[in-house]
Amino acid sequence: MRAADGLVRETAAEGSGSVSKVVLIASVAAVGGFLFGFDTAVINGAVGALEKTFQAGDAAIGLSVSSALLGSAVGAFVGGRLADRLGRIRTMVVASVLFTVGTLGSGLAFGLVDFSLWRLLGGIAVGIASVIAPAYIAEISPAHLRGRLGSLQQLAIVLGIFAALLVDYGIAAAAGSAENPFWLGLGAWRWMLLSELPVAILYGVGALMIPESPRYLVAKHRDDKARDVLRSIIGRAASAKVMEIRQSLSSEQSTKAVSIRGRFGFLPIVWIGIGLSAFQQFVGINVIFYYSSVLWQAVGFSEKNSLIITVITSLTNIVTTFIAIATVDRFGRKPLLIIGSVGMALTLGTMAYVFGTAGVDPSGNPMLHGAAGPIALVAANLYVFCFGLSWGPVVWVLLGEMFNNRIRGHALAIAGSMQWIANFVVSATFPSLRTAGLGLAYGLYTAAAVVSFIFVLMFIRETKGKELEDM
Repeated sequence: MRAADGLVRETAAEGSGSVSKVVLIASVAAVGGFLFGFDTAVINGAVGALEKTFQAGDAAIGLSVSSALLGSAVGAFVGGRLADRLGRIRTMVVASVLFTVGTLGSGLAFGLVDFSLWRLLGGIAVGIASVIAPAYIAEISPAHLRGRLGSLQQLAIVLGIFAALLVDYGIAAAAGSAENPFWLGLGAWRWMLLSELPVAILYGVGALMIPESPRYLVAKHRDDKARDVLRSIIGRAASAKVMEIRQSLSSEQSTKAVSIRGRFGFLPIVWIGIGLSAFQQFVGINVIFYYSSVLWQAVGFSEKNSLIITVITSLTNIVTTFIAIATVDRFGRKPLLIIGSVGMALTLGTMAYVFGTAGVDPSGNPMLHGAAGPIALVAANLYVFCFGLSWGPVVWVLLGEMFNNRIRGHALAIAGSMQWIANFVVSATFPSLRTAGLGLAYGLYTAAAVVSFIFVLMFIRETKGKELEDM
């Protein structure tokens, strides 16, 4: 609330429309991010129960857990096109319906195969939400607030992760274990998944109560409606902004001729978006949120304590996202990415060393003796801190604003799809890497963090304070 109040006071002083309204609108759109985080993290507490309920091995569980990520890649790919064809609001409603159906199916699944298919469907909804929210928020936000409002997407994601992990812990504690029966005789792990249902429905209802993107409306020659939306956000400058958007659209290629293809397959700016998406995942962040409870159990913590540690880690992510919101429009996007890459390389390197030099028990699980356990815990939480301060929110901000008006939907679809493909690769390979050795796994993520630092230095340009029409 303090962040929102600060935005309201700042913009009220500038006399530029109702920022309280734009914050509310952006927050509703970011509910898709909450579902994104909730859907991808709620599986954390159910992984062990899934293994035992369906008698599945590491490879099968890895594929079933990450099936949602394949769906997300598909959803991200089609989400941009749907947004350009149906509009941003209708696309949010489509995502809400898919979230609802996928949640019901996965919670009531009969076996691992249909569970994976329902997770795939829910993943499509996640993918759509992952591209529509940053695009819509960027298009609805005044330039000087766009970084902070764009960061609401990541804040919603980490709040969704936290809520999912808290629900997992609460249900597991009440039932005694994720495997035990809970309400109506259903397994506790099923109620973990079904708990997403109310928010999935709320997302669709909320989407129907917010205005369409003014840039989409202008592209569809609905200038009067776009002017009304902009007047409620930026006040008297609405008419001039509509003309500016119209000119930016008219000065570029016709809709039929618009292409993101370039000399090396895609335009350079699209490749940069793909790189940002890939590195956000290759540093291994989702290993912490998909498998952390299993991971900490493997090194000696109880199921209850492992879930508590995971909840604390997600709280760390929330706190650092607030810091990012407060600083992204002050310090800029590029400096935060650089700081984050350095911090992640150091903390991941520490974890790689601790796990790589640890002994193993007869089952092949690492044994952390003495100071090794606390060091690993501190390094993991510092790693999440560095990610939450930088690559978590800043990538979403950049993806929402770095593309020009004509290619934004299509380019976001490609970049967002690559993010989910990279997420799938990391998540699907981690169970096998865990068996091969956690030192190897975290060593690979460390290397990705180092390369991400080089990538930012070479290819990322600052976008702080620029209008979308100037991109």
